[in-house]
Amino acid sequence: MVLSSSSSSWLLSSLALFLVVTAGRSQLSPNYYHQSCPKLPFIVKSVVQSAVSKQPRLAASILRLFFHDCFVNGCDGSVLVDDTGSLKGEKTAAPNNGSLRGFEVIDEIKSKVEAACPSLVSCADILTIAARDSVLLLGGPNWEVKLGRRDSKTASFNDANSGVLPRPSSSLDTLISLFQAQGLSVKDMVALSGGHTIGKARCISFRDRIYNETNIDSLFAKAKQMNCPRSSGSGDDNVANLDIQTTNYFDNSYFKNLINKRGLLHSDQVLFNGGSTDSLVQTYSQNGNAFNCDFVAAMIKMGDIKPLLAPNGEIRKNCRRVN
Repeated sequence: MVLSSSSSSWLLSSLALFLVVTAGRSQLSPNYYHQSCPKLPFIVKSVVQSAVSKQPRLAASILRLFFHDCFVNGCDGSVLVDDTGSLKGEKTAAPNNGSLRGFEVIDEIKSKVEAACPSLVSCADILTIAARDSVLLLGGPNWEVKLGRRDSKTASFNDANSGVLPRPSSSLDTLISLFQAQGLSVKDMVALSGGHTIGKARCISFRDRIYNETNIDSLFAKAKQMNCPRSSGSGDDNVANLDIQTTNYFDNSYFKNLINKRGLLHSDQVLFNGGSTDSLVQTYSQNGNAFNCDFVAAMIKMGDIKPLLAPNGEIRKNCRRVN
């Protein structure tokens, strides 16, 4: 086969991009800080453990921080950056505003890590470890976290607001498309959605479902209506458990809820509503080990989204602001 010059150039460019991405991912390693900061895993776990023991909801909050960081320009710690006079970051974008939590936990970890290993460990890596530990501390699976990311020198309100993050009202097709855009499969998407086995959601994010949707258990809907008034603006920040059975324990009950039409968010219930993901939901509802295995694989893949590597980026001294 003979390639034209334009086809050859395209092929070489594609190959170069593949090699850069592959090389970048290969530089991430579970042992990245093994010599330079051996206390890192113990520091992260102790702070997360203390925070979660006082407020179990923080485990879900940290997991969600990681998810929202990685989906906007990769896992680079940009979601942690505060707004300044010259920078409007991701925290006040529509998918994040008023709903992201756990920043203080990351701040505390960073402070202790800086005391032990100054200017060595990125905020992006700290968040990645903390997300794993949050799952583990609530009875979820363990896995080796690949490390070596750098922190971004900026953050973007517009990028976080551009539609790359799923919304509570997202359809199944939209969810599949958004995850595939990040290199994540349908299986990854369903498994990662299982992270809703822990945590809570605000009334504003599920009001329409409990009052207007029909694929919902009536008793479940009525129970949620008691703390989420129909009128917009009233009780918007009142919260309900995403998993009505074991909200402070990481297990597969989320999927059992979906089969019983007790998914709290529209974007939850569409996973089991006569569509292409029904069989995965059924599998995970019956086999917790299968869910754990696929969740771990998906979390590792998500941590590989566009890692920022040296010499790019920086190691922030404070996760809330660039150096």
